[in-house]
Amino acid sequence: MEPSFPRLETDHLTLRLGEEGDVTKILSYFIDNQQRFAPTSPRPAKEALTLPYWLARVTQSQDEFCADQSVRLFIFDKSEKSILGTASFTQITRHALQACYLGYGIDAGSEGKGLMFEALTRACSYVFQEMNLHRIMANHLPENIRSQNLLKRLGFQQEGVAKSYLLLDGKWQDHVLNSLINQNWISAEN
Repeated sequence: MEPSFPRLETDHLTLRLGEEGDVTKILSYFIDNQQRFAPTSPRPAKEALTLPYWLARVTQSQDEFCADQSVRLFIFDKSEKSILGTASFTQITRHALQACYLGYGIDAGSEGKGLMFEALTRACSYVFQEMNLHRIMANHLPENIRSQNLLKRLGFQQEGVAKSYLLLDGKWQDHVLNSLINQNWISAEN
């Protein structure tokens, strides 16, 4: 049986897992935004900017979804001709935690238009309603005011600061910890 991957629609966007036919667009998105994401993302492997790497990653992401480990969404314009960003829910943990981590990024040309808010509103709703996770955690650099404001607008609550949290751009950097709680979580025991 063929797996059913999420396809999330908004007024302006389509969010879905990558497919083999998207690999050229995916590679272009990451090449175009390489310098933009360098200060806020772990250094990618050298092969990360190649077609074979993304062919393998697309398959890996689909496998991770089927194993209930992640939901790595690409944010497309409505026509799906170009990728505007990413929204990834990773490290999904079930049992007593029922949580995941959210990471996201948007193309410079799409920033400041409300598109990431639109995408994450829909994606977080999917994670809570369809996947029934209880908690989404998202972290940002203290100086990243855009992310801070976005997460606050989405309803995330700041929980504190983790010192020397991630190795980014060659140095250990603090991060502000945030979470969003699913107020409508349903226990599997019910």
